[in-house]
Amino acid sequence: MLFTRRRALQLMASGASALALRPSFAQQSASLPIAAGPFKGTRESLAAYTVPAWFAEAKFGIWSHWGPQSAVEYGDWYARTMYIQGSSEYYYHVETYGHPSKVGYKDLIPQFKAARWDPDHLMDLYVKAGAKYFFSMGVHHDNFDMWNSKYQPRWNAVATGPQRDIVGEWKTAARKRGLRFGVSEHLSNSFDWFAPAHTSDSTGPLAGVPYDGTLSDYADLYHDYSGMPANFAKTAEAMGRVAPTWWKLQYFNRVKDLIDQHQPDILYTDGGIPFDEYGFSLVANLYNVSAARHNGAVEAVYTSKTRTDCETGTCALDRERGVLDDISPTPWQTDTCIGGWHYKRGIKYKSAKKVIDLLVDIVSKNGNLLLNFPLPNSGELDYEEMVTLNGITAWMQTNSEGIYATRPWKAYGEGPAMKVVIPSNGKEFDPNEGRKPDLGPTDIRFTTKPGILFAFVQGWPGAEAVITSLGTTSAQNPPKITSATMLGHDAQLKFTQSSDALRVKLPGNRPSTADIGIALKLTTA
Repeated sequence: MLFTRRRALQLMASGASALALRPSFAQQSASLPIAAGPFKGTRESLAAYTVPAWFAEAKFGIWSHWGPQSAVEYGDWYARTMYIQGSSEYYYHVETYGHPSKVGYKDLIPQFKAARWDPDHLMDLYVKAGAKYFFSMGVHHDNFDMWNSKYQPRWNAVATGPQRDIVGEWKTAARKRGLRFGVSEHLSNSFDWFAPAHTSDSTGPLAGVPYDGTLSDYADLYHDYSGMPANFAKTAEAMGRVAPTWWKLQYFNRVKDLIDQHQPDILYTDGGIPFDEYGFSLVANLYNVSAARHNGAVEAVYTSKTRTDCETGTCALDRERGVLDDISPTPWQTDTCIGGWHYKRGIKYKSAKKVIDLLVDIVSKNGNLLLNFPLPNSGELDYEEMVTLNGITAWMQTNSEGIYATRPWKAYGEGPAMKVVIPSNGKEFDPNEGRKPDLGPTDIRFTTKPGILFAFVQGWPGAEAVITSLGTTSAQNPPKITSATMLGHDAQLKFTQSSDALRVKLPGNRPSTADIGIALKLTTA
């Protein structure tokens, strides 16, 4: 795309510096301005990175995937699918608000008020539930920044909607309670993702009438497609990351502004590292900012959903709604949700049992669980969300000793669920975690601390827990067990370790969270 006077004026209006207006600047990675520190914006430099110890010890985080699309309370990707004729969101939008040629996403953003949002109250709930880190949405594909954005001055949470720095208030609440703080950015996909807003109905009385995404006055929200191929809006893939150079530079400036203002401990990107030198420079900036805050030690984590990004240093692997099949030598993360990503009225949520099954399986494989509780427009958790959160809280208050600061054992587990193989879809988004059955009393997962082996029995087995992996002739060559207790129960438990299994006699008073699972604490010789 030619670097036109119109584009220069748009960049200046959005807060871009004079330096950012030079085309050569956008083409030279060495010129991208990043904080001084141990890393440069190249893949080779980032290969020296290692994931900090705190991330491997934290194990459980909670995420608020919340923004203007939540105001509609009709699910994820609403700002895109409301422009796709035939979709349920399109029909809902036409019936509720009007046709998208007349009432568009720009008109819904002011409805995002966060009228009863209390970040301190919510953070207290999340800390009680056992979260060791918290994530705020930074910016979704909808191009709306949830902080006081220097480079998106009209469409941010301080300028419109709640008129509050959502990221900043979440950060203050989290760090006040000793939690690590993360932000998610989904901006790199936005240019393609918003393409349907630049189209029109193909049938009906308004066929051919452009949707409001084509209005030049709102190009700072829906993007400026001048200079793009004529059919781009109809052919662009939602997560295609096909964008002109000026957009890649704007992406860099905005996410760097997010990092510089809020200095997150974790930055999540929705996909792999985007746009080559722009993405590498953002990762380097994140790590260098962290090093400056921590006397030279890099305490920050960047997550990528592309395995090749994280094979040598660089980042931590993230699996959206997916779980690895075995133990990873390096820490990784599953991000998932108790329901949908953005709030939708009437949706069925994951039970506390499903969440804890996921958590112990993930932790047994050297991973972390990042769990989204989608807030409605009000900013308050609904009743059913509180049911799930309270169930997690009750279980974690008894059993979290076997979760935090643990490492994998020789095998991650045993039991019938290990034989249930649901193939990955081969993409960054892998829905297998929602299709796996609940774990039961013969499904065991293991974690360790020095001199201790934790065995999570994912259901109440009755009078006795039987663990075949700890039989003396097991292929795992297990250690000798010298004592056994159950977390939440102080008394020593009787046990026998024979050739075929370890058998532990369980107490008669069944714990209230036993149907979710119990944790046996086994000391080893």
